[in-house]
Amino acid sequence: MNESPTGADYFTDPLGGLDGKQWDEMARDRFYSSAFWLRLCDLEPGGISGGLHVNLPGGQRAAVPVIAVGDNTHPNARWRELLAARGLPSPPDHGILVGQRRGYLAHVLASEGADMAAAASALLDEVRSCCPPVPGNAPARVALYLTTPDVLALREAGARAMPVALAADAWIEIPPDGWDALLASLSSHRARRIRSEVRSFHRAGYRVEHRTLGDAYADVARLAFQVEQRYGRADSIAPYLAGFRLQGQFAGPRAEVLLCSYDDGPPVGCCLYYRDGDTIYLRAVGFDYGRLRGAAEYFNLTYYIPAQMPGVRRLHAGIATPDGKALRGAKLQPLWLLDLASDSVLESCENEARAHNAAFRAELASLSPAVAAAMPAELWETFF
Repeated sequence: MNESPTGADYFTDPLGGLDGKQWDEMARDRFYSSAFWLRLCDLEPGGISGGLHVNLPGGQRAAVPVIAVGDNTHPNARWRELLAARGLPSPPDHGILVGQRRGYLAHVLASEGADMAAAASALLDEVRSCCPPVPGNAPARVALYLTTPDVLALREAGARAMPVALAADAWIEIPPDGWDALLASLSSHRARRIRSEVRSFHRAGYRVEHRTLGDAYADVARLAFQVEQRYGRADSIAPYLAGFRLQGQFAGPRAEVLLCSYDDGPPVGCCLYYRDGDTIYLRAVGFDYGRLRGAAEYFNLTYYIPAQMPGVRRLHAGIATPDGKALRGAKLQPLWLLDLASDSVLESCENEARAHNAAFRAELASLSPAVAAAMPAELWETFF
């Protein structure tokens, strides 16, 4: 193995030439930065997956997952569209994305006990000097969906652009005493609502089956396609069948599915998730809307049933529908876009970026008191 890779060497494979054990010693419990997940993401088109890593004193390492972004850009890597939607200028379309195609959660990774300031500084230098294997001059260096602590570390290391708020990432913490303790931690009104939704689901006569994605990919594709079709985001089921089949083949028993039925016909609902340690990462849901019985199927399949599984202490619920998630006990953490270039076009727009960040949080908080209470000020207000 080349201990000091440069340039395109980082893009020889999703881990930049490291083996899975070496990478996961840095990723640890960050599932969406794990060797498994990065290799799964590499199955999808839209850029060249890589892993940028640097050596630190004492035999330690630091790393970030990266994608070389060219003309065939994955939708989740289109930073120009994200910035334009917020009224902000953008770096070039091509270059290096720090992050991964799927998961909406990126971190600075380092060996346990490493100095994070030194790790962020070394990685920032390497990101800026690395030449991505895509055509074009003056390539961009953009990180997407970073957490607040990771943004602070890279800003301290010299990334001067103001970060831009992209999303609210939802996490539901389950107390050691489990489901009943979770309900007890909520207001009486919210706890009653959840209990009512659980009773409604049971009264509807639903049968829930636990399968692997490899066994159930056709049902997952059919149901997920119906969700996307309903919201005008899909017009063919073929990519869903191919994608979920390939994902199921790669992931094996790690890709788990809850299927919901009430008769001998095909399932009417599904939830695809991954379990890593005591945490469940919710990945996809699907429903045959015309056959549902109006019994809170979404919330039961995605939150209530997973939260009651033995040994589960956290649910990562992602970035959509923050209101519904906060009402059911989620905390909402901000995720950011950070331009890592030494001459970022966003440096001259600091006031505009701060105004967007404040307005974004205010708009979320206006959804409900539960959402407002679910957003820790120390994470959200740092970049107002």
